Amino acid sequence: MVRVEGLGDRVAVVTGGGRGIGLAICRVLVANGARVASLDITPSDEPGALWVEADVSDEAAVNAAFDEIEAKLGQASVLVLNAGILPLVPLEETSAELWERTLAINLTGAFFCARRALPGMRAAGYGRVVGLGAAVGKSGGARSAAYAASKAGLMTLVKSIAAEYARDGITANVVAPALIDTQLLGATPDMARRVPVGRLGTPEEVAAAIAFLVSSEAGYITGEVLDINGGTLID
Repeated sequence: MVRVEGLGDRVAVVTGGGRGIGLAICRVLVANGARVASLDITPSDEPGALWVEADVSDEAAVNAAFDEIEAKLGQASVLVLNAGILPLVPLEETSAELWERTLAINLTGAFFCARRALPGMRAAGYGRVVGLGAAVGKSGGARSAAYAASKAGLMTLVKSIAAEYARDGITANVVAPALIDTQLLGATPDMARRVPVGRLGTPEEVAAAIAFLVSSEAGYITGEVLDINGGTLID
């Protein structure tokens, strides 16, 4: 488990913390002393994290969830925007409903959470925001138009936060994974052969990078996109 500085007693909110990468993020933040809240419709399996049920695409639910977190843990100073869905559908078969639902969870939900958390961070003069982007958010991808568009939007949203809040002691960065072995991906054996390093990534590897970016040691890093893809996209 990676160890970083500056997370002791910090309140960290992880959206989509119930499984996969989100659960790994919750675990590494708890291990580093943070008071962690998992904001998700799926219960968190991390015993050290507070689970708050909420659909991030519902603005009222997001606001109520943050009210509960603040009452039980305190003001959030770390926000990890991880909640997302990954529909793999050809463009011509992508319904308007699926398109809108993907953007609502992956992009608008991140906006709702960031808008709710940032005023408290600004008042405290300290904050860390990390968004879960994706390699296809840079490159585009077949059968993933809605997902790729939502992740491209999320990555630009986080860069905009970095630009707007840099003087308030708040950093905002993106990690952009690809081919990470999770239930969301639905990995098949041939996927590993597409990766230059010869294997799929793990949720723990993504979580370790996020732990660094939300630590006190990363205070001079903001507005960046960190690729975690085993060499599948080198730009």
